[in-house]
Amino acid sequence: MEYLHTMIRVSDLDASLDFYCNKLGLVEVSRKDSEKGRFTLIFLAAPQDVGKVKESTSPLVELTYNWDPEDYDGGRNFGHLAYRVDDIYETCDRLKSGGVTINRPPRDGHMAFVRSPDNISIELLQKGDSLPAKEPWASMENTGSW
Repeated sequence: MEYLHTMIRVSDLDASLDFYCNKLGLVEVSRKDSEKGRFTLIFLAAPQDVGKVKESTSPLVELTYNWDPEDYDGGRNFGHLAYRVDDIYETCDRLKSGGVTINRPPRDGHMAFVRSPDNISIELLQKGDSLPAKEPWASMENTGSW
């Protein structure tokens, strides 16, 4: 068995690409528009996975944008996507500077949660050992749900 991708329906393609690519740092590796089906599929990979994707077309996040408006409820019911990061504090600083709410700050130097524009929960995990506790993160409260 091999993990291929996770599909997420998005309601605003521009806002979603801004979040996943410009803020979170994923890379668009392919795109397909279907006139007949009235949808766009965009496949994204973590930068360190781009080489794997070229060989095996995985692991990926598939953004599905339906051209006809729909309401998507229950983003929390989806669960979450998880990404390992080199520096949890730098990643959260960059996201916060980009206007992303840090729902669960990395108080422990190991784990944080943010949400996409479609309310999908994204878990960020520190690569290797947890970093030492550091302000402002150590005393920062949760915001909303994660």
